[in-house]
Amino acid sequence: MQPTDSSDQFSDRVDACRERVGRVIADFLAGRFADPATGQDKLTTAIRYATNTGGKRIRALLSYATAEALALPFDLADSPAAAIELMHTYSLVHDDLPAMDNGELRRGEPTLHRKFDEATAILVGDALLTYAFELLAEADVHHQLRVQWIARLASAGGARGMINGQAIDLEGETRRLTLGELESMHRQKSGALIEASIDMVAAAGDPELRDCLKGFGHHIGLAFQIRDDLLDVEGSTEELGKPQGSDSENNKSTFVSLLGPEGARAYMQKELAAAKGRLSMLEQNTKQPANGLYWIADYIVSRTC
Repeated sequence: MQPTDSSDQFSDRVDACRERVGRVIADFLAGRFADPATGQDKLTTAIRYATNTGGKRIRALLSYATAEALALPFDLADSPAAAIELMHTYSLVHDDLPAMDNGELRRGEPTLHRKFDEATAILVGDALLTYAFELLAEADVHHQLRVQWIARLASAGGARGMINGQAIDLEGETRRLTLGELESMHRQKSGALIEASIDMVAAAGDPELRDCLKGFGHHIGLAFQIRDDLLDVEGSTEELGKPQGSDSENNKSTFVSLLGPEGARAYMQKELAAAKGRLSMLEQNTKQPANGLYWIADYIVSRTC
């Protein structure tokens, strides 16, 4: 059951959660950048550019909402939330490269390789990827949980997860993917990090509750991508912060190209319902509402960027 008391809405805490993970990332990076008194080198400036462009922070929000649903302290979610955001930012920097999507805009600003150069963008991505694991390695938690976090993020971001999804995505520019291939690709490319942002926090809780949350992440991760596909044809460049219609221009297979807008929307709603079904199971076991996860699920399918 979802709460009706407006004073207990996760939406009231969203901005604070976004600011919180931003501070965690900034504090972590501050100790690794060149001494401000000696000036910033090009790589440092580019890393700051990549990490200071904001974004929706959906993956971090999912980490904090999972902690809330399991009655865990937000402190425990700080490292997973920040590490996921660092890895996500790395993936965007590399995804925009000329060898990939050759994007020109990201979050309304020039992509990193356009702002600086291609070599710098590659190095920034490499730095952010390794920073994600360094941040987890320094987390103030039991060593067994720390190892689980590192392994989980490596699996989500590696050749069995996000990287393989990207490889299939590129293959889809040369041939039309089947619906099954498209779904599998997106469960790896975008879904893997979304699932990990939930599962890493859930690893600190009851194993049975972790299974419910894995199911939620599995379904909401796909709903997220379907919404992205719809926005590519229905949104505007100003709203999206990147060129509208880029998927079509790159000849990508999408849920819209395979199912049409209405078919894609129906598929998204089916995944949303399945995700909420998992939350209902979670609430039955915890005897407390999962306000934040419900809110994020609805936000994911209704967002305009």
